[in-house]
Amino acid sequence: MKLYVQRVFIMDDAEQLLPVYLRFVRGVVDSSDLPLNVSREILQESKDIEAIRGGCTRKVLSLLEGLAKDEKEKYAGFWGEFGRVLKEGVGEDFANQEKIAGLLRFASTHADTTEETVALSDYLARAKEGQDKIYFVTAESFNAAKNSPHLEVFRRKGIEVLLLSDRVDEWVVSHLRKFEGKELVSVARGGLDLGALEDEAEKQAVEQDAADLKELLDRVKASLGERVKDVRVTHRLTESPACLVADEHDPSGNLARMLKAAGQDVPPSKPILEVNPKHPVVLRLKREEAKFDDWAAVLFDQALLAEGGQLDDPAGFVKRINAPDAGKGRGRVAGRAAGGE
Repeated sequence: MKLYVQRVFIMDDAEQLLPVYLRFVRGVVDSSDLPLNVSREILQESKDIEAIRGGCTRKVLSLLEGLAKDEKEKYAGFWGEFGRVLKEGVGEDFANQEKIAGLLRFASTHADTTEETVALSDYLARAKEGQDKIYFVTAESFNAAKNSPHLEVFRRKGIEVLLLSDRVDEWVVSHLRKFEGKELVSVARGGLDLGALEDEAEKQAVEQDAADLKELLDRVKASLGERVKDVRVTHRLTESPACLVADEHDPSGNLARMLKAAGQDVPPSKPILEVNPKHPVVLRLKREEAKFDDWAAVLFDQALLAEGGQLDDPAGFVKRINAPDAGKGRGRVAGRAAGGE
């Protein structure tokens, strides 16, 4: 942004005139309220600059809103170039957060393509009757998000889920809690509540399955030890035998991996293992005795891989998968589990 005062050129790059997340904007500001001898130090402390900055920001966002509404193809081109930068504004500019959120575009299960064309308003317009949340899943890649086992119950019920695979998306959802009064909820969080989208019979079935498998759940938890915070029955799975979820206030597995890769300290946390009470592997595990610990470890490792994590002992996992038949169908069912994941 070039700054002029009373048509006199002052400086070529006045960074203070726009927030960082609008750094792609080029333009000229001519002010009659600033002194001709203005310096960068004065710019940082001037209330007039704050007013100019606020006015420029609102103007740019207004122009983008008009482009998104009236010229969708042009906005799609803009989003492809600068969308990731604009996303930063969700956590940097709380005064304009709702406007910025309205400009965001995402991929979703509605089309199941990598194209980021879904606005949050579009999502809400397609939401099912009684749906009071905006659901999303984060992952390191689009395919990992699209094929996440956490989506199984949502696909079965026809509930749209946003597929977030940009690194900045974790930043976005950590700051954008609501949009138009609807809460943004990760499908990979523990204690998933579908509200009115889940009938009473389903809730009672989960409670009954949890009671029936209590002994098995306790055995699996004891076998896995410090690797898990808890083991429980879930209704979110329809095809996979198990998945990992983060507790309510713990960082997601994807966020923890990103922080670790960036060399930052990751708050200590352990995942929750949720099992599908109807899956053949889980039912077979209920009857296993001799190789129970191996089976429990395979169940956990498969869930970890499906979630995008890395195994602590890859060789041990391969050894368990390829172990010869123990006389009770172990190799056959373990092979089915591996294929299913």
